Amino acid sequence: MSKLASDTAMVLAAGMGKRMRPLTATQPKPMVRVAGKPLLDHALDKLADAGIARAVVNVHYLADAIEAHVQGRGTPSVTISDERELLLETGGGMVKAADQLPDPFFCLNSDNIWLDGPVDAFHDLSAHWDADRMDALLLLVPHKGAHNFRGLGDFHLDAHGKVRRRVRPRVAPYVFTGIQLVAKRLLEGAPEGPFSTNLLWDKAIAAGRLYGVPFTGQWFEVGTPQSIAPTEAALSDR
Repeated sequence: MSKLASDTAMVLAAGMGKRMRPLTATQPKPMVRVAGKPLLDHALDKLADAGIARAVVNVHYLADAIEAHVQGRGTPSVTISDERELLLETGGGMVKAADQLPDPFFCLNSDNIWLDGPVDAFHDLSAHWDADRMDALLLLVPHKGAHNFRGLGDFHLDAHGKVRRRVRPRVAPYVFTGIQLVAKRLLEGAPEGPFSTNLLWDKAIAAGRLYGVPFTGQWFEVGTPQSIAPTEAALSDR
């Protein structure tokens, strides 16, 4: 198995969880339980299984609940990036946490669950990582492996693994899993305040430096209360 490209991951856990209402009326979305444990623990346990030692978790909505939950966790050890005063979105969140992150670092959403293929997601990204050519490397799943997903896809990949966006109204063959490996170069020249990672990706695409890896496992989007039961059923089958 390849060596991990980084020992640290950022876990994006600061969102408002609006699509998960009413379950998020009194708890943050990362604390919603699926198959017996909070979504955040599914993500952190995957990091631990892969051997990733550190996690930086950003917080905003009902932040105290997340901080209390991760306090004293062993592997990965967790530090907090505090966005209580201003929710910074995905791109702004990475910029705020940059001083706590090495180069490169993994980044993942806290509301996805996945079953790895022959190689776990983080070693798979590491095996394909090329710092000289890449600003970010996205883990992309084909539609057949994307459960609870009802969209038209996000990206195309060329023969060299370079990413280009879906052209409306066409379908794109790959869906972004929420998992990526990021060079801090991607954050250079980023705006201040809240903004989406899409802004950084567009810049990397224009420079020919955004790449993707097809995921060989099964991925579950857990964005609404209705997605929980089918996800739990699929997990129990395995």
